[in-house]
Amino acid sequence: MQIMKVDPRALKENPDRMRQSKSSPQADALMLATIKAVGIVQPPVVAPETDGGNGYIIDAGHRRVRLAIAAGLEEIEILVVDAANDNGAMRSMVENSAREALNPVDQWRGIERLVALGWTEEAIAVALALPVRQIRKLRLLANVFPAMLEQMALGDMPSEQQLRVIAAAVQVDQKEVWKAHKPKKGDTAPWWQIANALTKKRMYARDARFGDDLAQAYGIEWVEDLFAPADQDGRYTTNVEGFLGAQHEWMINNLPKNGAIVDVNNWGQPELPKKASQVYGKPSKSDHQAMYLDRDGKVQAVHFRMPEAAKPKGVGGDGSVTGGDEADAIATPKVRPDVTQKGHDMIGDFRTDALHDALGRAPIEDDMLMALMVLAFAGQNVRVDSGADGTFYGGKRFSRHAVGLFDEHGKLAFDQDTLRVAVRSVLIDVLSCRRGMSNSGMVARIAGEAIGADEFLPNMGSEDFLLCLSRQALEASCAEASVQPRQKVRETRAALVEHFASEHFVHPSGRFAPTAEELLDWIRAGAAIDVIGAGSQDDDNGDTSDPTEKHERQGEEEADQDDLQDTDAEADDSRDQDFDQRAAA
Repeated sequence: MQIMKVDPRALKENPDRMRQSKSSPQADALMLATIKAVGIVQPPVVAPETDGGNGYIIDAGHRRVRLAIAAGLEEIEILVVDAANDNGAMRSMVENSAREALNPVDQWRGIERLVALGWTEEAIAVALALPVRQIRKLRLLANVFPAMLEQMALGDMPSEQQLRVIAAAVQVDQKEVWKAHKPKKGDTAPWWQIANALTKKRMYARDARFGDDLAQAYGIEWVEDLFAPADQDGRYTTNVEGFLGAQHEWMINNLPKNGAIVDVNNWGQPELPKKASQVYGKPSKSDHQAMYLDRDGKVQAVHFRMPEAAKPKGVGGDGSVTGGDEADAIATPKVRPDVTQKGHDMIGDFRTDALHDALGRAPIEDDMLMALMVLAFAGQNVRVDSGADGTFYGGKRFSRHAVGLFDEHGKLAFDQDTLRVAVRSVLIDVLSCRRGMSNSGMVARIAGEAIGADEFLPNMGSEDFLLCLSRQALEASCAEASVQPRQKVRETRAALVEHFASEHFVHPSGRFAPTAEELLDWIRAGAAIDVIGAGSQDDDNGDTSDPTEKHERQGEEEADQDDLQDTDAEADDSRDQDFDQRAAA
């Protein structure tokens, strides 16, 4: 290595120089002014010619030599070094990268030059302190159309995804797309449009069921996807027709015994044979398997089941033809039912009207009336939000009480003790004072007062309940229990808890008996609902006459037949009037 002075015009340019992109006029003007003022600060690096000449080839400093000539310098200092084995390729690339970052196109050209000289991608990555993935990505530029490279060398680079799409396309397609989307001078290229125009559907090798023999037969060539995860097979092909053909031939060669190849509909679902039902659980031996290709070209399989074939008329289960009465029975057409659905609807209306008339007029004993009440709650149209414990819902809650009223022959037979237990059980399930959907309202409080349920209330003088009372309520309880209130609420509560530990305390708000005002309001509201309900029912039926007049007329007709029944009919009329009003409500 030595320093010497030479005429810059005698130096020869290196055709394999690293930076081939033209520098900007502003950068050249700045360097030219520096050279004119102070000269060349760092001498260019040159090497002797290796082909027998006596000249020098520039390894680094082409722009400095060119601008020194422009500045009119007669001599410049140069640094002469021995020629490297790679013709100075790596040294030139490192020096240019250290001075000013190379654009991706120049980086790619330098990498390709090093690869041609025997450098591996891993060695280049270590020397340039770049990831191996970055080296492989830059090498994608080798597949880019030259006109696009010139645009990229100006600093107009596409994104990584767009570059991958462009590099995967053939040169002919790139040329046509670039011709259609070439930017004007000074504008940037619409890389997203170019990438969209060159995008082709990829069929990946990891989805292929066929082997190399079918791949060769259908002309499939796998291309490595450099951006795929390291632990995943990233090979793909754009030969969609060949890929699908190889997949289809594989399905034909590997079709199971009960299998079939089916098409897919517009939603990508397999079109099973008519009357076939897909099996979502574990298939049986008699089920069939349908194989198809989804939208990604993957082989998919589903199982389906065909309905059993209908036996022909006159053929037995063993395939023999039956005769005589059996053949006649098989050939007999379907018989029309005795009563149609509309007939059953009419029967239901008739039965309901007759049942309601009997309940309003017929003499019923008290024990039978209570039994019918138990049966009514077991009907399938009854729903009660019960406050009792248990997991019985719907009719199961009351049917368990009703079954005890029948004997072993299915007859309604019971004794008074059984009836009492059933009625008590039904009332327990129906009546509730709990807050929420199961609250029976005023009727539960009235029933509790009627049977003396206050005697069964627990002691409310506990800490938990007294915490729910206000200061005024606590002082009122103290006055009732003859306990002296304390200055603090906490102390008053503690005194009450100590006092009621040996006595039974029930707060007035917890007793069943409603106030007279609450009871009268409830009675008035119920009477108003009865009147409104009865009127609306009459309007719906189109009959504006009083419903009691109908029963009175019926009672008069019966009186013409027997005077003794007239008195009973009048009594029944009044009961029927109340019944109709309750039913209307």
